[in-house]
Amino acid sequence: MAEFADQAELRIQAGDGGNGCASIHREKFKPLGGPDGGNGGRGGDVIFRVDPSTATLLDFHRRPLRRAGNGKAGAGSNRSGAEGADLMVSVPDGTLVKTADGEVLADLIGAGTQFVAAEGGHGGLGNAALASTKRKAPGFALRGEPGEHKELLLELKTIADAGLVGFPNAGKSSLISAMSAARPKIANYPFTTLIPHLGVVEAGDTQFVVADVPGLIPGASQGRGLGLDFLRHVERCTVLVHVIDCATEEPGRDPITDLDVLEAELTAYDELTGADMAVRPRIVVLNKIDVPEARDLAEIVAPDLQARGLAVYQVSAASGEGLRDLAFALAAIIAQARSAAPEALPTRLVIRPEPVAGPDFELVRTGENAFRIRGAKPRRWIRQTDFSNDEAVGYLADRLEKLGIEEALAKAGAEAGAEVLIGEEDNSVVFDWDPKLPTGAGFGPRGSDPRLE
Repeated sequence: MAEFADQAELRIQAGDGGNGCASIHREKFKPLGGPDGGNGGRGGDVIFRVDPSTATLLDFHRRPLRRAGNGKAGAGSNRSGAEGADLMVSVPDGTLVKTADGEVLADLIGAGTQFVAAEGGHGGLGNAALASTKRKAPGFALRGEPGEHKELLLELKTIADAGLVGFPNAGKSSLISAMSAARPKIANYPFTTLIPHLGVVEAGDTQFVVADVPGLIPGASQGRGLGLDFLRHVERCTVLVHVIDCATEEPGRDPITDLDVLEAELTAYDELTGADMAVRPRIVVLNKIDVPEARDLAEIVAPDLQARGLAVYQVSAASGEGLRDLAFALAAIIAQARSAAPEALPTRLVIRPEPVAGPDFELVRTGENAFRIRGAKPRRWIRQTDFSNDEAVGYLADRLEKLGIEEALAKAGAEAGAEVLIGEEDNSVVFDWDPKLPTGAGFGPRGSDPRLE
């Protein structure tokens, strides 16, 4: 029996950027050929792509870590490093991508839809790109930036046109088996269906997909039974089909009561998640009329259900009675919904643009004479710096001074020897600030290229 998974935790690692190269061109009769170090290659991205041949998230349980390729380092003679290979990760249609905290990043619908889940790091600049009128032959290059690392939660919501809703053993699996080529497991005990099954039905010129999902019980919207697993897979359905068991002998059960319970659970789930299933068209299927007592009961309750404005069909999945009329009724509703729907935009991404204006850094006092510098630019520059090279540290100091960090420290009342932290919260670089250094000297001494002395 094929395994199925509709939720998975995944760790992804984009590729690191390659380091830049520090090189001086050497050629006979050209003793000062100038810097010719190439740039490092960019790291590969991790990209999710909807693949129609993928129907489950099971592979992510088997391989919960995915990595893209790293960029290659630059080389002399102005040779740039190769870019890291992107990692294309296939996901099923209807996959929701969330952060570990539950924040929705993307809703992937439609074959071929792509989402860049983690971006590769930029390659470091070689010394040829860092040369300037003041620093004609840099003796350093920038390091490549690390790629993004994320922990994500993937959640699959089945894509189907019609969803079969009903109590366990209401005959949903038998119904989808009779209407399509789907062959779900069918047995006479509750929760035979543990995973969603899809079946393709043709009625005239209309072809549509029917979903048979785990049975619903009272309290499902609070997680009882397989409730949440069930409800997640009917969120996207165009029409909901209430399959009512007219042959049940369970105490306290009758078609009207069963329908009220199902509607109450759908309403509660709407309030909990905002799924808005209340606006979906409904069809009521009174099933198992091949049993004489069930047929009599269906004849009695059908007028009451029709009085509520519901379309009612009396069917038997065992004998096939009434299935043709039901299929054409579903096809009519689905065809109408398709014709009325606007042109689909398959990619549903949650876009959160960065602020256009604002300071490049934030200065936070963390102690009596201690400060932390926050901001994307300083954090990125720290990652790019080779701290074993004095000239590279001097270049970093120039950048920080031009950004206004030293001026901000002076205004904040920093004194000589102040502890200044820049970088990741758990892996910061610590500087001792000295305001007596000459303007532009920044946090450390300038290095010099001994080859030019």
